[in-house]
Amino acid sequence: MLEKQLKRLRRHKKIRIRCHGTKDRPRLCVFRSLSHIYAQLIDDDTACVLAFASDKETKDGKKTNKVLTAFLVGKLIAKKAEAQKIQRVVFDRGGI
Repeated sequence: MLEKQLKRLRRHKKIRIRCHGTKDRPRLCVFRSLSHIYAQLIDDDTACVLAFASDKETKDGKKTNKVLTAFLVGKLIAKKAEAQKIQRVVFDRGGI
């Protein structure tokens, strides 16, 4: 592995030690690829995903910029969290 990749993995491991989600306060994990953005609410105690949202759900055939797409995904995951009565989350920044 390259030194840059090892440093990123080390950072990610340190963050995940401190960042732990529960049923009342799940971990919000955001992943952004070059073309899509995904968000998950994860309960680490039972190792299950409580809610999931992606830009594939928000698109209705229109082309939007990445900032607007990320905003729409955030609103969508917030609606799904409110439906499950989740008020607070722990943000997992993923070591980037």
